[in-house]
Amino acid sequence: MAEHLPAWGAVPTPDGTRFRIWAPDAPSLTLEIEGREGIALTRDAHGWFATTLPCPAGTRYRYRLPESLGGLPVPDPASRRQSGDVHGWSVVVDPHGHAWTTEGWQGRPWHEAVVYELHAGAYGGFDGIRAQLPRLAALGVTMIELMPINDFPGARNWGYDGVLPYAPDETYGTPEALKALVDAAHAAGIGVMLDVVYNHFGPDGAYLHVYAKPFFDPDRHTPWGAAIDFREAPVRDFFIENALMWLRDYRLDGLRFDAVNAYRDPQFIATMGQAIRAALPAGRHVALVLENEFNQARFLPRPYDAQWTDDWHHCVHVLLTGETEGYYAGFRDAAPLLARSLAEGFAYQGETPPAAGSQGEHKPEPRGEPSGHLPPTAFVISLQTHDQVGNRAFGERPTVLADPDALHAASVLLLLSPMIPMLFMGEEWGSTAPFLFFTDHNAELAPLVRDGRRREFAHFAAFQDPAKRDRIPDPNDPATFAASVPDPAEAERPPHDAVSARTRALLALRRRFVMPRIPGARSAGAAVIGPKAVQAAWRMGDGALLTIAVNLAPEPVAFTHPAGEVLYGTGERLASVTREGALPGHSAVAFLAEETA
Repeated sequence: MAEHLPAWGAVPTPDGTRFRIWAPDAPSLTLEIEGREGIALTRDAHGWFATTLPCPAGTRYRYRLPESLGGLPVPDPASRRQSGDVHGWSVVVDPHGHAWTTEGWQGRPWHEAVVYELHAGAYGGFDGIRAQLPRLAALGVTMIELMPINDFPGARNWGYDGVLPYAPDETYGTPEALKALVDAAHAAGIGVMLDVVYNHFGPDGAYLHVYAKPFFDPDRHTPWGAAIDFREAPVRDFFIENALMWLRDYRLDGLRFDAVNAYRDPQFIATMGQAIRAALPAGRHVALVLENEFNQARFLPRPYDAQWTDDWHHCVHVLLTGETEGYYAGFRDAAPLLARSLAEGFAYQGETPPAAGSQGEHKPEPRGEPSGHLPPTAFVISLQTHDQVGNRAFGERPTVLADPDALHAASVLLLLSPMIPMLFMGEEWGSTAPFLFFTDHNAELAPLVRDGRRREFAHFAAFQDPAKRDRIPDPNDPATFAASVPDPAEAERPPHDAVSARTRALLALRRRFVMPRIPGARSAGAAVIGPKAVQAAWRMGDGALLTIAVNLAPEPVAFTHPAGEVLYGTGERLASVTREGALPGHSAVAFLAEETA
C-alpha cells in the first residue's frame, strides 16, 4: 500500500520534495530556496500552492508573500524543522532518516502507565533527557510525557506559545536527536508521549492569519487568541496530520491534548481521536489523553484512553494546604468530593460548583458528565503538574506548602490506586525548586506578558496590593527559568534520598501487586472517614480487593481494619495501630486481600 502523503508541508517523495501550503488569501506565492532564485507557485481553486523539486533533506526554504500582503518572507506553517527560530528558514527533513534499533517496540498497555511529566529545556534538551533514562527506568517510570516541544519564539518557553507545531524547537535539539531519545527510551522499556497544543497559536511568529484567514473563526476567541476553525477541511488535516507525524515519524507512544474545552468545534475532539485510531496498525499501544475542564466523559475510554483529572488534584491540594481561592473554591468541602473522585473519576458530574465569592472571576456553571461507568484507568491523577505548580505566582510545589508526612500519605494514594499516576519532574525526590512561568519574548512583547501575568493574580487576597504583584517573577528574566530547573543530583543526597527511596518502593509495589491486576478493575466504593480522611476500595481484575485509607489531618480518626494484609503503610507501627481502631494523623495505609475460593 502506498504511503500516505500529508497535505501540508515539504515532504520527500521518490520524485523529489513536494512543497504544499494552503494560502487562500494569497493571490500569488513564491517559494524561496536558499541559494536559488525564487519560484512562482500557482494557486489552485481551493487555495493550495504546490510544486515538487529535487531538494534533499537539509535544504532551507521559505515562502514569500505577495506585496498585497506585505511581501513578507514566512516559514512553512508545517515546517518539520526550523533554522534561526520561528521567523527563520524552514528545513526539509527526511522522516525515514533515523536507523531505529527498537523496530519490534509496540508500546506498553495503558494500564502499565506511570507517567512522568517533564520540561525538555529544564532537563537539558533531548540529549539531557536521554541521559536520565536509566534513573527514570530504575525509579519505575514507564511513560515520559514531554511538555510541548513545538517551535516557539526565543530560547525559553513552557511550549504553549508555539507557532510551528510540526517542528521540534531547535533549542532542545534536532529531529534526529528527538528520535534518538525515543529509541533509547523504548530500549529502556519507557514510552514517550507529547503534550500537543491545537487550541491556539502563540503571539509571535504565527503568520497563518495573514494569508489563511479561514484558519480562524473571527467571531470566537480563546483566552490565548483567535479560535481555530476546525470546520475547514485543510485546518482539520493540518492538526490530524500533525498528530500522526509524531506517532509515525517519531514513533511516540501517546499524545496529551491541551485544553480541548477551548476547541471551537467540540466535535473535532472525537474526529481527531477516531482519525488517529483508524490510521494506526492494530496491536500498537498508543495512549490518547485529554485535558478537558468540562469533564466530558463521552470521549472515554474510546477514542481517548484517559483524561487529566483536575478534580482529584484539587481535592487533595485543598486537604493538604487549606487553600480555597481561585479554582480551589469549588473544593472547599474536599473530603466527600475526593471520595467521589476515587470511586467515579470526576468529582463534578453535572453539578454547579459553589461560587468563589469576591475572588471569583466568572459565575459558576454546571460542570461534568456522569463518569462512574468508566474504568479507573480513564483518569490520570497527580499531586503536581506544570499547571498546578506553575500557575501559582511563585511556582511553589506542595513540598513547601504541605506537611511532609501528609504529603507522603497523599503519595500512597497517588501511586498505589489503579488510576493512572503522574509525577512531575523532581517530585520523586521531593524537590523544592519552584516551577515558574518563563518566556523569552522580544522587547515589545516581553513587558506585555510580564504585566499581564501579574494582573492575573490581582483578584487573589495576597496580591490586592500592586506592590506585592510587582514581586511576581518576570517571565522573561533568564533567572526565572534558571530557578525552575530541578537538579536530579539532589535525588541521592539527604534529605531527598529518603523520598527517592520511598517513591521507588511504592512504584515497585505498584508494579508487582497492583499493575497486573488493573485490567478489569472497578470501584468497590469510597467513603469519608474523617474531616480530612477517606477510604476507597477497588475490586481488581483478578478478584482481589485493594483498599487505601488516607488521613491528611493531624488528628487520628476512628478506623475499621479492612480485609487483607498491609501492602504499605506510612509511619512506625501503622499496621498495629490500625488494628487497634485508629488511623493516625498524616498517614495512609494500603491493604490487599487476595480472592479466596
